[in-house]
Amino acid sequence: MATLVFLEHHAGEFATNSLGVLSKAATFGGDVHGVVIGSGVRALAPRAGTFGATSVHVADDASLEAPLPQPRVDVIAKLVEEHGYDTVLFGQSVLAADVAAALAARLEAGLNWDLIDIVQQDGTLVGKRPALQDTVYVDVGWKSKPRIALFRSGTFDPKETGGEAQVEDASVDVQEFSKAATMIEQAHAGSEGPSIEDAQVIVAGGRGLGGPENFKLVEELAQALGGAVGATRAVVDAGWYPYATQVGQTGKTVSPKLYVAVGISGAIQHKVGMQSSGTIVAINKDGNAPIFEFCDLGVVGDLHEIVPKLTELVKQRKS
Repeated sequence: MATLVFLEHHAGEFATNSLGVLSKAATFGGDVHGVVIGSGVRALAPRAGTFGATSVHVADDASLEAPLPQPRVDVIAKLVEEHGYDTVLFGQSVLAADVAAALAARLEAGLNWDLIDIVQQDGTLVGKRPALQDTVYVDVGWKSKPRIALFRSGTFDPKETGGEAQVEDASVDVQEFSKAATMIEQAHAGSEGPSIEDAQVIVAGGRGLGGPENFKLVEELAQALGGAVGATRAVVDAGWYPYATQVGQTGKTVSPKLYVAVGISGAIQHKVGMQSSGTIVAINKDGNAPIFEFCDLGVVGDLHEIVPKLTELVKQRKS
């Protein structure tokens, strides 16, 4: 079995989600290769060996600097054709989803998405996918090769194995139709502290905060705990907080050691994005809120009084 993993990167670092998928692929046995695509990315490639890649293809070219999907599809499709990869894996992101979908169309291959695991059964790969709002898990497979899979963010933790990867140049032959789109500007959401995908502590706010100005309470508690700030879909849709912080079915899946839910009712769409957290603490004035059914510690009361006191206590303990 030959597996290729798309190694997404930002600001000179591999995306944690990509490295997690690479670590999982390394448990399959057989050849596990990575592909790094961009401009000025060659120095990144050897690091992939630490997470299980035996070989890394590097497509390093100025034409690939913008994070556009079609040029990346050109590179990956050619690698699949030249090396005969029967499995291509992606960690969830906006870019990865676009590349995976376009690659499936280009190669007339099957794509399973939103997977939370993949295992070997009787010598073949079987994906695990949530269904019915994550109340059940179903087995999914592929009828043809290459098998293409897209995994939920935060599904696998990167595991360093201490290996080394052979770095090989990948040819860059971007098709004319792939040059039709150009990137005029790339916006970056300003943020402080760790991202919610990497954070060991997340303090998330919901509509119970009452307004965007009250997110300061969540931010101060997160800062005191050394964590990141998360938000619910309702909050993001209302424009209170950036989409990059959204936790849930249409946002990001996280698994921190501590998740503090402030003013969050705990609807199923939010639960599926944070239910694998180590310890879940909920603060809500509604004692019948669904989140109290699955949290480890629940506090019923006015968050505007509780959260500032909790922040102060954390600061005192640290000092």
